[in-house]
Amino acid sequence: MNQVQNLTKGFIKENPVFVLLLGMCPTLGTTTSALNGLGMGLATAFVLVGSNVVVSMVKNLIPDKVRIPSFIVIIASFVTIVELVMQAYVPALYAQLGLFIPLIVVNCIVLGRAEAFASKNTVWSSAIDGLGMGLGFAFALTVLGAVRELLGSGALFGIHFIKGDGMLAFILAPGAFIALGYIIAVINRLNKKTA
Repeated sequence: MNQVQNLTKGFIKENPVFVLLLGMCPTLGTTTSALNGLGMGLATAFVLVGSNVVVSMVKNLIPDKVRIPSFIVIIASFVTIVELVMQAYVPALYAQLGLFIPLIVVNCIVLGRAEAFASKNTVWSSAIDGLGMGLGFAFALTVLGAVRELLGSGALFGIHFIKGDGMLAFILAPGAFIALGYIIAVINRLNKKTA
């Protein structure tokens, strides 16, 4: 049961975007479309799972003085893998996400989970935690990207549902703040009803 809770807490109780308000730079910068949000979310999820597993495996070998720099090197290794794979197999998405892919290295969600969870738990628990938080992050970015794309251009995953132009403001940076604010308000309202 504990593993199921670790897997689902990234979606519900501790969603990195909607509840903890972490990782706002990629959240607001990459969610101009649902596809961009999904791509960034899955890339971050891969890095989260991989770095959590490796940190958990080597936690007893790393001296306390170099713990954080060691975690960053581990995270950077997985980010490099993601970057190279995206460049090779999904170059259009890689071009859209641009600088935000290398910035996963300093994403507070990834380093925070390595420090707070993976460095204190087993490999399996760390993998489950990384998967739950990563998929929760991907879910949040996809939802925000879908809302912005639908309102901004009348499309979802590039498929147009509404003729004509949408509200351009939702594709631009201010639209990210507006859409995120309303989504968080709806989630908070739903949480109050269930409490």
